Amino acid sequence: MPTISVALALGLVAGLIGVKLFGSSSTTTATAASATGASGQQAAAVSGKPVTLNFTEGDMFIKPSTVTVPYGADVTVHMTNQGPSQHGFSLEGANVPLINPGSSATEHWGVLTHSEQAWCPVSGHKEAGMLVNINVAGAPAGAQAASGSGGTSAAGATGATNDAKIDPNATPPKGWTPRDPTLPPLDGSTVHTYTFTVTEHNMQVAPGVTQQRWTYNGTSPGPILHGKVGDTFDIHLVNHGTMGHAIDFHASQVAPSIYMKTIQPGQSLDYKFKADYAGIFAYHCESMPMIDHIGNGMYGTIIIDPPNLDHVDKQIVLVQSELYLGPQGQPGDYDKMMADKPDATVFNGYYNQYAFAPIQVKAGERIRVWVMNDSLNEPCDFHIVGTIYDTVYKEGSYLLKKGNADEGGAQSLDLQTWQGGFVELTIPMAGQYTIVNHKMNDLMSGAVGFLKAS
Repeated sequence: MPTISVALALGLVAGLIGVKLFGSSSTTTATAASATGASGQQAAAVSGKPVTLNFTEGDMFIKPSTVTVPYGADVTVHMTNQGPSQHGFSLEGANVPLINPGSSATEHWGVLTHSEQAWCPVSGHKEAGMLVNINVAGAPAGAQAASGSGGTSAAGATGATNDAKIDPNATPPKGWTPRDPTLPPLDGSTVHTYTFTVTEHNMQVAPGVTQQRWTYNGTSPGPILHGKVGDTFDIHLVNHGTMGHAIDFHASQVAPSIYMKTIQPGQSLDYKFKADYAGIFAYHCESMPMIDHIGNGMYGTIIIDPPNLDHVDKQIVLVQSELYLGPQGQPGDYDKMMADKPDATVFNGYYNQYAFAPIQVKAGERIRVWVMNDSLNEPCDFHIVGTIYDTVYKEGSYLLKKGNADEGGAQSLDLQTWQGGFVELTIPMAGQYTIVNHKMNDLMSGAVGFLKAS
């Protein structure tokens, strides 16, 4: 098959001013009564007098979700956080301190003359349902009845007009380097000790496109871990971010309530497990909304070698994921994640990465390609143009093994979300071999690269 140039591959890819609301105080400052009606809405009764509203936050909810106050009510809000993570309660996007789990806070909002919205300001929480409509009733004729700010829920729009856009004709800036896809070799140890530090910082995800990514050890995907069946992994997780985060290793068998719990900024957690089963497994943030944390970069892979694994000349690791772009330098778009509308599907975190920088191999080499599908929503049909796989391993079992009696070969490795495996092949001759997700719209939106055989 003729080789395919980088230019041709790239041509395939077409194109919260506020007032301070909450401190650490738990003192109530207003005494007017409030009541909850049969409809579930909380209604406050005397117009022009102090009104106290009571709210409870939990895991991606605020109750009640709708309240009604009379025109001109002088509103004080009391909020109790009963959830496992930090939350806040922000009137129309104001910047507020967060409330720790099990704590309460009270603040004076002042006189309300038009309908408002309030929400948890932690990224993704509003969109996941932590949103309250505050209706003002009985406005006199000619008074403003509603604010113009509005808001969205998880069922809202699927992409703001100021979201960053990928230019399929752009190239990486000078000094850009690709993610090394080489599998780290085994070091002979049976105990593997790592520190995983959570940070949130801006990263380039495509030429000219920067997003705030939430990361383990500063990369997305996070570090590749490698061991054998029976090995122990001891992970010290440290949260240096601005919100609660967690981790879940799919290769472990542990109580989620203990090891996968959300830790707040400045906290740490020790996660220890023994690798009982072989395979390639995902790890990811377990904090809610999980889709937001994973979609913003908190995922990776751990490889546990099957026993008696055959020798190969080179091992490569490719982790598929999607990009759901928010505004330049901001986190990804939650509504796009929920609507399954990615801007790109990528290998190892960067758009068209290995088309810009082909993976170097040698003709005649036998290579093993480990593939982990850490996508939120997209399957992966992994294919290398111009080759046939003589060995295919998926989800802990060989589907095809070199030397099998019927001499069969395979053309692809099909992986649903959060599945993984590997393929083995021998590079037939010098040239360039295209690696793709053969789900064609994903191929056309960033899931493409090259093996370059010298």
